[in-house]
Formats: sequence, structure tokens, C-alpha cells
Amino acid sequence: MTSSFAVHLQRGTLSVQVEQAAIAPEQLFGFAERRNPKRAFLFVSKVLGRHIPVKPSVMTDAFTQLAAKIPDNLPEPILVIGMAETAVGLGAGVHRALQTRYPQAMYWMSTRHSLGTPLFARFEEEHSHASSHLLHWPVDEALKQQLLATKTLIIVDDEASTGKTFINLAHALQDTGLQQIERIIATTLTDWSGDAVQATLGKKAQTVSLLSGTYCWQDNPNAPLPDMPKVDSVAQGQWQPNLALDWGRLGVIHHHATLNDKVSANKGEKILVLGTSEYVWRPFLLAEQLEQQGAEVYFASTTRSPIALGHAIHISRAFSDNYGLGIANFSYNVDVNQYDRIIICTETPATMIDKTLLTALNAQVIVDD
Repeated sequence: MTSSFAVHLQRGTLSVQVEQAAIAPEQLFGFAERRNPKRAFLFVSKVLGRHIPVKPSVMTDAFTQLAAKIPDNLPEPILVIGMAETAVGLGAGVHRALQTRYPQAMYWMSTRHSLGTPLFARFEEEHSHASSHLLHWPVDEALKQQLLATKTLIIVDDEASTGKTFINLAHALQDTGLQQIERIIATTLTDWSGDAVQATLGKKAQTVSLLSGTYCWQDNPNAPLPDMPKVDSVAQGQWQPNLALDWGRLGVIHHHATLNDKVSANKGEKILVLGTSEYVWRPFLLAEQLEQQGAEVYFASTTRSPIALGHAIHISRAFSDNYGLGIANFSYNVDVNQYDRIIICTETPATMIDKTLLTALNAQVIVDD
């Protein structure tokens, strides 16, 4: 059964028609307005744990349902790629769920951070506030060889508007050495792209999602364009990455919960675990453990995405990034009064967390070291 609705933003009207949904649309996403001249609207996920705090168990259910839609009997080796910044945790969650069927599948994430190691590929997400994506060569020789032998490519993003970013990534990978790809699965929570991926990449490609449909954007020609903060850096900044602690930028087979011995929860305690930028998967694993200990836990993350207040965005905070890039970062929908404790998790030194954020949230910091 299809359903349709519209949302009115300052820069125009977004009309949406849902054609199929495994989760009710109102439980899966809301809307917001980007502070981005290139695209005005944003689908804000309610199960992703990025812009809206979400219980880890709800996130796990979404990972599992989405992974279940990926076909059986795919040719191996399998490569799962999570798309920076928003979907790197989603990609890892889908990868973990998928390993019940494909235990040797490799997880790899695009990034907007230079690690000081060789790049495998670079591709563009034209509409994004930070358009360039980097993919770094694995440093482990066995992972390098598995990467080059990839036969099934599973690309995970939170949503697909046109499918163009999937297509750009697939072309970049094939152009730089992945010559044996037999299947491509574009995997999203919400898919508005129609058959664009298959139409461009051919029969070896397909799209799976928890919800699919179409949208139509009607521009308001009289609305002023927003002033977008400069957030498109792909530099290394002041952060010196510890490659031994990598959880996806250099490729992994197995996930390690390196934060789980650093903090515990009291039963019934209400806790927000906040990841930072691309560093979300290990913080999520901590949040999952605290929930299993009996606490009421929610997970969210800081982000470099500039979004206007209104619609799905009720609270917004801006502060300096913790990677030493000199760019703005943001936290959305964090009501300090709702939680007994807020824990910020970071892969950078604790001293790199903006003190204005720490003070505003009265948060403790957990460092992956």
C-alpha cells in the first residue's frame, strides 16, 4: 500500500510517495532543512543514531532487518563499504549482522580523514556538504589481497536520493583495481532512487532497503540560499591516528569492542552515549553493552553536517571539531535534562574535545586508546 505526504521547508516543498516499507515511515525518518546551497532537504533517520538519539536495541533491529534483505549465495569474497560520515556505523552494523551468513566478509569505510597512508580511491558525493570521500589501502597484506579479489560489493548508506553516489563509488573501485566484481548491492534504510543504480551499472546491480519510494522537490525561487559553514576538509589535521586501533578505514574482518571495559552502568540509569564524527561503531558497541546491563541507553553522534533548526531538529549546538581541522561540528537533539549521564566517546585525545561542548553537556569523555 502506498502513502504520500509533503513537508514545507523554507526553500521549497518536498513531496514523498512511499511504495514499500518494512518499517512504518513515521518510525523510520523525519525531515529537516540543510544549510547547504546544493540541496535543501534532508531525510533524518530515526533508527540510525546520528541526528536523533536512538536506543541501541532499535538500531540493532534496523541493522538486522536490512542485512536480511541482502541475498543468499552471493559470490565471495564479499566487501561491505559504509559511507562517510553518516553511514559508517550503519555499514558496520549491517556487516556484523551479515557475518552470520558470510563470516569472512570484509568491512571497509570511506572517510574524510587522511591517515597518512596510501589511498586506494577517491570519489565524489556531489550534493553533500563535504563531497570528497577517501578510501585507504589496507595495511594488512591479507586484507589487500582479499580486497582486490572482491566479487560482491555491498555499499551501505542511510538513504539514496538519486543513486549517483553509489554509481560514482562503483566506477571508482573498478577503475582502480577491483576487476572481478560480479554483484553490486546498494543497501539503504530509505531508497528514493528508483532503478538508477541498476540502470547505470547493469544486471549485476540491485538495491535493497527498508523503505522505498519517490520524491519530488518544488523549489521556492524567492528563498535566500543558506550560508554553509566550511566543513569539506579531507586533511589529516592535528590528529595523529593510531593505525593499530583502526576499526574500518583500513578494512577489518572482525569487530572489537575496545571501550567496553572503560565504563559500566547502573540498572535503570538513563545514559546518552555520544560518538564523535566518523568514530561511532565502537561507541555504539559500548552503548549496546550498557543497555544489556539494564540501563536506559540512547546513542547519537556529533557530525559535520550543517542542519537548520526546525522539523526533526529541535536542539542544535555548534562547536569546533575534535580532529584539529578547524571546522565546525554539530550536535543535534541532545536535551541534557533527559539524561543522568552523557558519555562522549572519541578516538582523538580528550583534550581535543571542545570545552564548550563538554560544559554544555556536562559530559564525561572516554578515549579509545
